[in-house]
Amino acid sequence: MTCDKKVDGTFCLNICSDSTADDLEPIATAVHALIGIPTTIRSLNCKGIRMERGMIIDRNYTGPVLEEVMRTNQSIRTVPKEGVYKGKSVMVAPIRTTSGEVIGAIGVVDLVAALDILVMFREYPGIIDEVEESRKRIQ
Repeated sequence: MTCDKKVDGTFCLNICSDSTADDLEPIATAVHALIGIPTTIRSLNCKGIRMERGMIIDRNYTGPVLEEVMRTNQSIRTVPKEGVYKGKSVMVAPIRTTSGEVIGAIGVVDLVAALDILVMFREYPGIIDEVEESRKRIQ
């Protein structure tokens, strides 16, 4: 990725299959700041970044799901059987060119999938009533 300063003082970020962890850092930081959950990103030809709790934990990161997404050029929601996020639900999407060619991947831990809805309803049986009451008040 290059970060070209234009004559008017603006910057343009360009991502490619050879973007380094340093190149991808602005994107990883922005996504992580927005959602606040573990975030990973890498390019096709270079390892990338793993962020947790507002900090870059690894600048030479790859994972099995990032690799699979780049190989298949398809988004994946899964629970990895290996790697740093083994046993945790993750969502990973390819980063593509405008022509659809994969040049990298970005992923996050899937907190929604980690919630056990049945346990929530069992432990908080009044939750449905609370939601219904709130909905009626809004209408």
